[in-house]
Amino acid sequence: MLCAEVSLYPQKTTQASEIINTSVQSLAKHGVNFEVGSISTHLHGTDEQVWSALRSMFDLAKDKSEVSMVVTLSNAAH
Repeated sequence: MLCAEVSLYPQKTTQASEIINTSVQSLAKHGVNFEVGSISTHLHGTDEQVWSALRSMFDLAKDKSEVSMVVTLSNAAH
C-alpha cells in the first residue's frame, strides 16, 4: 500500500480551480481511494495505482498551464 499527499499549484492562469478540479476528478479512473482537503488531497492504493494517478493529475494540469505539484509519499500503514 502506498499513500500520498498531493497539492497542485497551477500558475499563470485564471483557471486554477478548474484545473485542480479536473485533475482531482481523474483520480477515480485509477482505483485509488482519495479524500480532498482544503489544501491537499490524500490518496492511497497499490504502488501502480498511486503512481499512475499522480502522473495523470500532473499531465492533465500541465496541458492547461504551468504547474507545480508537491507530493509526500509513504509506505507506512495508515
